[in-house]
Amino acid sequence: ARGAGATNHIGTAGEYGWTEVQRTDAGRDDPLLAALPDRFPILQWHSDTFTLPPGAVHLATSPTAAVQAFRYGRAGYATQFHFEANRAVATDWSREFAEAFEVARPGWIADFDTHAAKDAAAADAHGLAIARAWVKLI
Repeated sequence: ARGAGATNHIGTAGEYGWTEVQRTDAGRDDPLLAALPDRFPILQWHSDTFTLPPGAVHLATSPTAAVQAFRYGRAGYATQFHFEANRAVATDWSREFAEAFEVARPGWIADFDTHAAKDAAAADAHGLAIARAWVKLI
């Protein structure tokens, strides 16, 4: 985002675990996100965020990080969320970075199985849909 002219905001938008993201009107029509529901859970792991770069198309948002996805030009895409990280990756991260996760979102590691049961399968399906849409575009 910064390379395209956006401003980074360091440490202002912590999202960890599966959180809900909402498509914008442009996101509903964009081939990358068109197959997703308007609101969908997806894995997050960040404390920073950024503004929308000049000329970019805003595709998705959340209450914590306003710019969750954008398209830059015809085929440049960026996501704040980790669509590539499925439940297995989240499980590995929760073990490998347990201390950092606990500081960022207290109690989440202890309740990992509850969170996973609620959102992981849907998030995995949404991530796969995004990946397939991206491959189709290229």
